Amino acid sequence: MVYSEKNGIIESLLNCFDNADVHTDPYNHWLLSNTLTRKHCDRLLDLPLPPAEIKTLTGRREENNQTRIFLTSKKYSSHSICQDLIQAFKEQQVLSKIERLCDIDISKGHLRIEYTQDVDGFWLEPHTDIGEKLFTMLVYLSSDSEPDDAGTDIFDSDHNWVGRAPFKQDNGLIFIPGSDTWHGFVKRPLAAVRRSIIVNFVTDNWRERWQLAL
Repeated sequence: MVYSEKNGIIESLLNCFDNADVHTDPYNHWLLSNTLTRKHCDRLLDLPLPPAEIKTLTGRREENNQTRIFLTSKKYSSHSICQDLIQAFKEQQVLSKIERLCDIDISKGHLRIEYTQDVDGFWLEPHTDIGEKLFTMLVYLSSDSEPDDAGTDIFDSDHNWVGRAPFKQDNGLIFIPGSDTWHGFVKRPLAAVRRSIIVNFVTDNWRERWQLAL
């Protein structure tokens, strides 16, 4: 019998949403801790998914769409942690907690989970998420041996650097995509692979259906 982590993931998510640290400058965003348990993070880190060799780092993830990894029920059916993570984010109690925390409606949204593995040389220009994204949540997976300055950078509407999400295993960041939610990753050395998951809920207009956690 395969042991399910789903209930543990749900419990962790609900607790972290209850204890989220809300910030309003330069836009509403929430800093998270204890988002998953260390065991959940370690199981995600143990997935047999080596970082892709990317020759050109342009400051935009979409420039390397062919190498990006999205956790879908079909593609990762043999990995129970992927299945449990997907199902946890589809649970109504989790969806309702997100909606109350962020004052949004994601009842008609589609789940999308990206598994990122950023290597030295990686950077992201200041950008806002496209309008088809209803919700964005990042969870940092890498171990405590990673530098704590590897978190997501936050900018104001003039692209001035404002702050950085703390990068520690199990920490995270939520924001609701909008015209002012500028974020990115200022280029700086990465001593090890920077692993995280990016959770989105997207509208019916999302064209890249293969990315959805169906």
